[in-house]
Amino acid sequence: MSDMNNIFPGQEPEVEVIEEVDEELHLDDARRVKSLSPGMLVFKRFIRNKLAVIGLAILVFMFTFSFLGPLLSPHSQTQVFTGLGSMYKDYAGAIYNEELRYTVSQDESFTNADRAQFLLALGKGEETFNVGDDIYYFTTLSDGTHRIMQLDPIAEELLGNVNPINGSTLPDGFVEAYETAKDQNEDSFVLNGVIYRITQRLKAKVISTEHNVAFATLKVYDPYNQEDEETIDSFAFRLAAEEAITENESTFSFNDQDYTLSYDEGQTTIIDNSGEEYAAVSNIIVNPLDQNEFLSVDYKSTIREAIRNNEEETIFTENGETVEYTINRVNQNYYIRRETPTELIRQYEMPSAEHPLGLDNNGMDVMTRLMFGGRISLLVGFVVVIIEVAIGVIIGGISGYFGGAVDTALMRFVDLFNSIPFYPVVIIFGSVMDTLEVDPMARIFLLMGVLGILGWTGVARVVRGQILSLREQDFMVAAEATGIRTSRRIFRHLVPNVMPLLIVSATAGLGGIIITEATLGFLGLGVKYPLASWGSIINVSSDAYVMTNFWFMWIPAGLLILLTVLGFNFVGDGLRDAFDPRMNR
Repeated sequence: MSDMNNIFPGQEPEVEVIEEVDEELHLDDARRVKSLSPGMLVFKRFIRNKLAVIGLAILVFMFTFSFLGPLLSPHSQTQVFTGLGSMYKDYAGAIYNEELRYTVSQDESFTNADRAQFLLALGKGEETFNVGDDIYYFTTLSDGTHRIMQLDPIAEELLGNVNPINGSTLPDGFVEAYETAKDQNEDSFVLNGVIYRITQRLKAKVISTEHNVAFATLKVYDPYNQEDEETIDSFAFRLAAEEAITENESTFSFNDQDYTLSYDEGQTTIIDNSGEEYAAVSNIIVNPLDQNEFLSVDYKSTIREAIRNNEEETIFTENGETVEYTINRVNQNYYIRRETPTELIRQYEMPSAEHPLGLDNNGMDVMTRLMFGGRISLLVGFVVVIIEVAIGVIIGGISGYFGGAVDTALMRFVDLFNSIPFYPVVIIFGSVMDTLEVDPMARIFLLMGVLGILGWTGVARVVRGQILSLREQDFMVAAEATGIRTSRRIFRHLVPNVMPLLIVSATAGLGGIIITEATLGFLGLGVKYPLASWGSIINVSSDAYVMTNFWFMWIPAGLLILLTVLGFNFVGDGLRDAFDPRMNR
């Protein structure tokens, strides 16, 4: 019996309800793909390429690192880090004195002209010299020490007769004393406590009195106390001291004061009557390089002794502080150096918590420089690509559309640009900018312009080839039949169909441009200090010592260039595959 017969009165028949379940469509389902827009279809193909996704992730990181990193960095790209350290610095200089120093007697004058004549006579071995009408005479007390006197003629002997001159009156016994000195071949005689000097002038002998004018010596007098400097620098004191030193005497007197002489090798110490050291006499000059610095006589004596003993190091204790000095000889000069606390640039500092990638040769934070350098390198890449694409689309579009003579002329123009040697031109241009001292920021824009102008020919050829194949297709025939103007047909209908290929070409070319910029920076022709680019940062690896000892100076920059170029290449390959309509879905 059928089921209908089993239905009781008033009971509704059961109806089997079949629920329709919407089946979920997956991204790679054929029905789903048919409903995707061209853009989504390209995106689907792109993300299916794992290398392209990896390249995109690398580029996202690089852009974040380069453009957002500097905003978060606590340092600027030109900030120089310094620290307190010590270094050997020149403190004093010393030299064996080879230039005569003059001490002029009170109320006397001995000018530069007089000194020149004295040196001329000294060189000729003559004892007298004239300056105008004045006659000078000098005696050598010791090697390098001379006493200079001016002669006042009072008589002359001519043809055996001694006659007074200049209105002088000859004292009694003058002629007899002169004759005695003449017979004994002496050049002076003493009468009544007065010294008379005999000199030859032409055929006459001139007899003159003398008075001190100056004192010339190679020795240096250093007072132990500054308040004694005026006395020690006086003519009378130095003459008395030098006469005693010449005679190797142990004492001498000056102004009713007795002084003792203590002889050391190369230095003589003058001691006053209270037993205190008064002055030091030596032929070695020791002076501070900073004129505001005062060098004690004890310090000078220590340095002189070290120089005489050919020592390269010495120590000196003053005010309870012992300091070590080094002595470097350069020709005839001695440079005394000591370790001095000073503020130093922290060069080539290894990575630390404060500076994760260390400090460079200018004391700047390497990571911060890499961040700002990434801005420059990426900016140069994109601007150059834009310039290349803009010029290439215009030239290639016009050439491919019109063909014929226009195409021939423009392609020969492209060949002309292709024949220009790229690196020689860029090197010459960089040298010109160096000579003109172009501002670093202006240099960047000029560099981008040159790279863009020299690199557009490849884009032009690609655009021309594509348009040559597209202009004969039906949609272009229809566009021409509707009367659309030529510029609109080229740039609204032809060029958009070439854009996928241009995008692929430009993306792949970005890596090459970044390498070119890095190469120029490495050669010193790119971005200039204080601005940074990855190429200029890696330039330090040209020094073998830096390359082998400070890896953080060049490896991070090299890795960033490598990863960035690799990322652009992966993305370029991914876009090429995504835009290819023959790709499998």
